[in-house]
Amino acid sequence: MMEKNDKAIKYLGKIKNLHRYVDMNPKGDYKRYSVHIRITHFLTILTFVVAISTGLPIYFHNADWARAVNAAMGGIEITRIIHRVNAVTFILNMVYHLIVILAGTVYKIMRREFDYRRTMIPGLKDMADALDDMLYFLGFRDSRPRMDKFGYKQKFHYFAIGWGNSWLVISGLCFWVPHIMVQVLPYPEVTFNFLRLMHAEESILATLVIVFWHLVNVHIAPGRFPMQWLFLTGRIARDYQLEEHFLEYERLVKSGEAECEEYKLIKKALETKEVNEG
Repeated sequence: MMEKNDKAIKYLGKIKNLHRYVDMNPKGDYKRYSVHIRITHFLTILTFVVAISTGLPIYFHNADWARAVNAAMGGIEITRIIHRVNAVTFILNMVYHLIVILAGTVYKIMRREFDYRRTMIPGLKDMADALDDMLYFLGFRDSRPRMDKFGYKQKFHYFAIGWGNSWLVISGLCFWVPHIMVQVLPYPEVTFNFLRLMHAEESILATLVIVFWHLVNVHIAPGRFPMQWLFLTGRIARDYQLEEHFLEYERLVKSGEAECEEYKLIKKALETKEVNEG
């Protein structure tokens, strides 16, 4: 950990659009995710890809392309087995993620380090940040809002995935153990068939969201292409941290875990000026 530098800290926030002027390492500069979060992310990717690769051929089993895919897997019965084994892994990964989040929260509370601003808990600031961000992209602001460790986009996406995954599990159980679900569901004559219809529709929606929103926004957007290494290394690139998570960067500087980029730039500019004048 770096030592605090009070002389440097006073320059925090003095340069607008700081992310445009810093050097960065694509593989990451600042620690962001623990190994547990990276594991759950990897398992989410794996189980999601397998779920789509096996679920869609089952749902569209009469289509020529689906017959070819099912045949390549050894027949539709084998495809169903793969899909269900993957579903168990999918559910266990959700449980694992909840345990990691709850255990981490309890640990931080016990150490008096818990700060809700660094969590996925939505707040009024997120609404203000979303509005300011839209105004920035429309040209009515000269810089993006200073967002926290998790911005409004991450929070929206996180809860959208949690909501979607929960319904995928519940609706999937209506196919796997229908005799149990008709006993536990309220108004089963309506909800049971609705959930069975919803399973494939939610899967297609999730696929579209992942491909056209998450992948584009996180990996294909300018400055991120061809990908961010964050999900592998657990470290976020300096420019991305400063652009979308500036308040977290401020905490890192104040705690001595990161250098003050404003101070470095101002100091370099003054040294260059002295050399030129000399």
